[in-house]
Amino acid sequence: MPTKSKPKKRKKTLVIVESPAKAKTIEKYLGRNYRVIASKGHIRDLPKSQMGIDFDNNYKPKYISIRGKGDTIKELKSEAKKAKNVYLASDPDREGEAIAWHVAHVLDLDQKDKNRVTFNEVTKDAVKNSFKNPRTIDMDTVNAQQARRILDRIVGYSLSPILWEKVKKGLSAGRVQSVALKLVIDREKEIKNFKPQEYWTIDAEFKKLRKTFNGQFWGINGKKTDLPDNDSVKKVLAKIDKKKNFQVANVVKRERRRQPAAPFTTSTMQQEANKRLNYRTRRTMSIAQQLYEGISLGKQGTVGLITYMRTDSKRTSPIAQAEASKFLNENYGKEYAAKGARHFKNQEDAQDAHEAIRPTSVYRTPESLKSVLTTEQYRLYKLIWSRFLASEMTPAVYDTVRADITQNGVIFRTTGSKMKFAGFTKVYDNQQEKNVELPELNEGDKVKLAKSDNKQHFTMPPARYTEASLVHSLEENGVGRPSTYAPTIDTIQRRYYVKLDGKSIVPTELGEIVDNLIEKFFPDIVNIDFTAQLENDLDGIEEGKKNWVKVIDDYYHPFKKELDKADADIKKVQIKDEPAGFNCDICGAPMVIKMGRYGKFYACSRFPDCRNTKAIVKKVGVICPKCGKGDVIEKKSKRNRKFYGCSRYPDCDFVSWDKPINRNCPNCGHFLVEKRNKKGPVVLCPNGDYKEETSAEKDTVES
Repeated sequence: MPTKSKPKKRKKTLVIVESPAKAKTIEKYLGRNYRVIASKGHIRDLPKSQMGIDFDNNYKPKYISIRGKGDTIKELKSEAKKAKNVYLASDPDREGEAIAWHVAHVLDLDQKDKNRVTFNEVTKDAVKNSFKNPRTIDMDTVNAQQARRILDRIVGYSLSPILWEKVKKGLSAGRVQSVALKLVIDREKEIKNFKPQEYWTIDAEFKKLRKTFNGQFWGINGKKTDLPDNDSVKKVLAKIDKKKNFQVANVVKRERRRQPAAPFTTSTMQQEANKRLNYRTRRTMSIAQQLYEGISLGKQGTVGLITYMRTDSKRTSPIAQAEASKFLNENYGKEYAAKGARHFKNQEDAQDAHEAIRPTSVYRTPESLKSVLTTEQYRLYKLIWSRFLASEMTPAVYDTVRADITQNGVIFRTTGSKMKFAGFTKVYDNQQEKNVELPELNEGDKVKLAKSDNKQHFTMPPARYTEASLVHSLEENGVGRPSTYAPTIDTIQRRYYVKLDGKSIVPTELGEIVDNLIEKFFPDIVNIDFTAQLENDLDGIEEGKKNWVKVIDDYYHPFKKELDKADADIKKVQIKDEPAGFNCDICGAPMVIKMGRYGKFYACSRFPDCRNTKAIVKKVGVICPKCGKGDVIEKKSKRNRKFYGCSRYPDCDFVSWDKPINRNCPNCGHFLVEKRNKKGPVVLCPNGDYKEETSAEKDTVES
């Protein structure tokens, strides 16, 4: 009797993605005939130990396998040999296209094969549909990424050795990071050179019958008038007869419509997450990556909750818009759903390769997912979901009133606003407008002056950059692209070129030295227009309009001349150690202040013979209110938030988020603290028994 032969094992189709988390999800979507594995990012790159670029052969890059990726490459080759077909499904951006190209090279796949698939969201329908229309690897996109990588390598590996030799070991410089550093330092110069200008305001409270309302001095005899000093205020007040009524004039009533903001791009998401959620840019992108790659929803399996998070487009698909309209009609009513498709204008240099960041389904509401998301995931998802839904809603409508209150040619102006229809603000409001209701005002009405308050002010310098505003400035100036903002800001902080003071980014002494050198010897590197033009050239390569070798050539030759001149002309920078003003408690030599990776610290001047070091602590001039022995010193939490503690820690565990002062509460005896708010510092008792008036409150004078 013949023996039955074993059935041949059916060959599966191999799909290669970037992320292991995504691999499991996609394998479930595609079914048992597919095997999905991850490359875990790039598998080849330029060598770390050398420049890795052949300048005599059209800047040909010398790619090598990345250290530690040997097992991954081995697995990819093994699975590819067993597979029926191989598809490359890395992320849908320049980096993803380059990763697909590198994988194809390692696996010796035919470049002409249609084996590249991309999807903007990790959902079952999107993934399955992508396999219906595979394409070849887009070499224009690959070349754009190669050009960026080669240029960044040339700049980084040329400038960094000069900084090591002339300034300090461990420093680096980069094409985009140098511009970001310059922006921060230029802003600091503006602040230091700022000369405040004095100006005054006159605020008034008027009364009509029993209702009061506020007005601000506007002008005299129909002309807007500035108040540069106290004399000009006195002249205005001299014209007012406090016993006589004022008259209402020029009443303008209008209906104002506020349109919703566009759904998020990478930049606007990073900015809003920083402002609203206090998330650093790198953290925001990490959480967004998790939401994109997929979250386990129990019986539904793992689902990608948002579309691809590296994008500069404000466009959304008609399918998503239709779903949002249906959701709004069902849950909020037809008056809240936008009439017709809404289109938002992209920035001029936007690539528009992907949709805006949006939820993959608006029916997956934040509240319905709260139990399966971490707190951070929930907060960011809610922000993205709300912003997208609001972008498909009707405008908010306000009734506004503006009126002039006059007497003897002196004009005060009052404005009021009352929400008539909430519109998109029912879901997401990025301005938080307050209703300011006025009594019914008509031309010719008489009103009384209840009190007035004239205040002296000084113009304020521009604010320091925060991570949010720096991202905005980089995008506005066309420097970098969505994928570069977070790593750029992270790099200048890790190199200690800048540090965070609360949310503000402050340049360090080291950062200023590096910026001065680069600006003097490599002006093109920190020229914003030059860098923005280079970004446009990279876009031109991706669009097939420019040759990548010529773009590098045009950039490299002027840079090489600057490099040769700098190497000869830059003198070694001596970062002098400041005397600390006390001696080492181990050997008795003078202590000095040194600059380290994480800031300044005290060290013995006899280093390396004596390795004594001490942290620099900032005393606030208050004895610890708990133990009465130690000094209260300023400290920083792990999240760089300022707090105050006892210098005798751990013997004394006193801590306070607010700065203690040398006075006790007159009511309960507890120590008082200085708390900062929008109007300035306020002195109060933590127990709530006492609060001192702010300077603004003290300036109010009853008329």
